[in-house]
Amino acid sequence: MISRHTLAFTFGILGNIISFLVFLAPVPTFYRIFKKKSAQGFQSVPYVVALFSSILWLYYAMLKKNAMLLITINSFGCVIEMIYIILYITYAPRVPRNSTLKVFISMNMGLFTLILLVTHFVVKEKFRVEFLGWICVAVSVSVFAAPLSIVAQVIRTRSVEFMPFNLSFFLTLSAVIWFAYGLFLKDICIAIPNILGFVLGLLQILLYAIYRNNKKVIEENKMLEQQLKNIVIISTLGIVEVFPVDTQSYANGESVNNDAKEHEQLEEIEKSMETQSDLSPIESSI
Repeated sequence: MISRHTLAFTFGILGNIISFLVFLAPVPTFYRIFKKKSAQGFQSVPYVVALFSSILWLYYAMLKKNAMLLITINSFGCVIEMIYIILYITYAPRVPRNSTLKVFISMNMGLFTLILLVTHFVVKEKFRVEFLGWICVAVSVSVFAAPLSIVAQVIRTRSVEFMPFNLSFFLTLSAVIWFAYGLFLKDICIAIPNILGFVLGLLQILLYAIYRNNKKVIEENKMLEQQLKNIVIISTLGIVEVFPVDTQSYANGESVNNDAKEHEQLEEIEKSMETQSDLSPIESSI
């Protein structure tokens, strides 16, 4: 019979592999930022919070003393998130860069230092691991709850354009594996937040299954909208003339003169077509 420690080690290894892939998911985004030398409107808060979460779990694993697999993955998480944040600060405009620095300093330096001091100088030694564990639970629940804004957007727009299936799937799988790891390790602080992560992951996958085909509909509507920016005059002879429509001018009430010109052009076309229809075959060829 497989022992509980063996199962915990197995799920810990699997959790490291899956979490490694999840940490690397933003690489294409930051490659584009590096290549274009611009943050392109991306937000830095998720990476600052992820770094804070990794630092806390790393500290928790060190206090716990029997959670080496937590140390390995969160050490990697700290390194990769720091790289992301440095790249963002390097290429972001002044205002978002300063905002990122403020959040980074207040959270990853100020708040973490406060937790460190309280844990070591206020909480008794026998309660330190439990105290820090529940702080980690609170932070992890907040991190897992962050995709709720994306879920709301999917429901509102009925489009999964900004909720990639692969990322949702791997986050759900990661939650299941780490829940099993915490269960076999008998660590409720690891298991609890991953229950929420599993539920939210299933919700995202369900929404993807419901709205996965709506992206095509939205793209088709965009194409139709683009086509409607041109007025095409069609007669029995085929396409006669195309008049581009300035939608911005219509919005600003500047299209009156254009409409008059288009109306005059239409009348000229109709008169020309009527004249041609009255000519003999010889005359019409002249």
